[in-house]
Amino acid sequence: MAPIVESESEDESATRSRKQVRGRASKGKKHVRIEEDYNEDGHSMSEDDENMFSEDEANSAPPNGRKKKKLANKNLQGANGGYAWEEDIQRSWDLVKVDDEGNMAALVSSIIEARKKRASNKNLTPFQRGIIRTMVLVLDCSDAMMEKDLRPNRYAMTIQYAINFVHEFFDQNPISQIGIVCMRNDLAQLVSQVSGNPQDHIDALKSIRKQEPKGNSSLQNALEMARGLLLHVPAHCTREVLIIFGALSSTDPGDIHQTIASLVQERIRVRVIGLSAQVAICKELCKQTNYGDNSFYGVILNEVHFKDLFTEAVTPLPVNKINKGFTLVKMGFPTRVYEDMPSFCTCHSKLMYGGYFCPNCKSKVCSLPTVCPCCDLMLILSTHLARSYHHLMPLKTFQEVDISENFPTDTCYSCQKRFPRLKNQKTQELLTSSRYRCTDCHQDFCIDCDVFIHEILHNCPGCESQPGIW
Repeated sequence: MAPIVESESEDESATRSRKQVRGRASKGKKHVRIEEDYNEDGHSMSEDDENMFSEDEANSAPPNGRKKKKLANKNLQGANGGYAWEEDIQRSWDLVKVDDEGNMAALVSSIIEARKKRASNKNLTPFQRGIIRTMVLVLDCSDAMMEKDLRPNRYAMTIQYAINFVHEFFDQNPISQIGIVCMRNDLAQLVSQVSGNPQDHIDALKSIRKQEPKGNSSLQNALEMARGLLLHVPAHCTREVLIIFGALSSTDPGDIHQTIASLVQERIRVRVIGLSAQVAICKELCKQTNYGDNSFYGVILNEVHFKDLFTEAVTPLPVNKINKGFTLVKMGFPTRVYEDMPSFCTCHSKLMYGGYFCPNCKSKVCSLPTVCPCCDLMLILSTHLARSYHHLMPLKTFQEVDISENFPTDTCYSCQKRFPRLKNQKTQELLTSSRYRCTDCHQDFCIDCDVFIHEILHNCPGCESQPGIW
């Protein structure tokens, strides 16, 4: 009796043929990944079918197409070979590396070097700078500031960084003034008047911290208000506007290009810090008001970069060659007087037992530096000028001492602490000298004193202690 042979269905035949093709393709040395294909029935092919493809069929594709595809796949790959969005989140504490013995000396030395480089990357070229500055700080208080890409949100971090900026600004520019404007509900609102008292601005910023951002931002209204606040500024002061812009659009009542032209005519220089992405009108604004320089518009990358952009605005701007030369400025240097009976001050109209009397009109003010409300004379102290002088003649960068077995000193010249000796546990070699030497007095300092001297003190203790310097 003849054996009974069951007939093979069309689906089973197609499946068996695909397995045979896959078996022949697996014998090759190379396989390429192809896009999803479909069989004759209209069903998508399996993952094995789309991943396995013969080398001859891969080579039949156009060369330009293969190169573009490989480049696209390479750009999408992460560190582990998969897609970038499939990678694990890299946290800062995950990047800590130690050697085989658990020593973190290499990590400590890298952190020290990074801190040193960040402090030494500043431009130390002496320029003619306008140390008497008048700045208007414009803050975006629109709905875009509620985004949480900055923690806890953009608005809270901006207000906190603005408070820190006011502290640092008046510490480095004691004879300058600031005014604060915010953009809310398509309007520009005055937060604090232009003055040289940092506490007034800090109190105003703390008061608007409780308010919730609303509406859209209007860049033109903010620029017009800032322009009005800077109209009375004398010619010997620099006029600056710092804008923190978080939105991607601006609701303007008129032609903003006319406003930009008026700012250029009145020599008002604008700096913009973007929180979202680059905006074309902000780029044009900074370029037109800074004589073609595009470096005054920056978009933040993270919280640290945001703080660095704020810090850049603390340094006075170099006087451009297009500007006219400044003339001599008349200033008053009053002395503090204590009184037995209180009298009203002309700046706040409050009863005070003491204060400073203007040498020109004998008016009483309660704090310095300030502008006399009666005769418009700038009243300062000699220490204010001394604190502004380092912008004109910055301190030279200390040079790192080469690694050696014997050093002339074992302690820092400033803090008198012993220099650390970071060694490799296996080879017992020094990783860094941890010494930074002044090129003028040839004294060695540690990294902490080096950063403190260049960022806070602005004077070398070794040079200042040399006899006969005065």
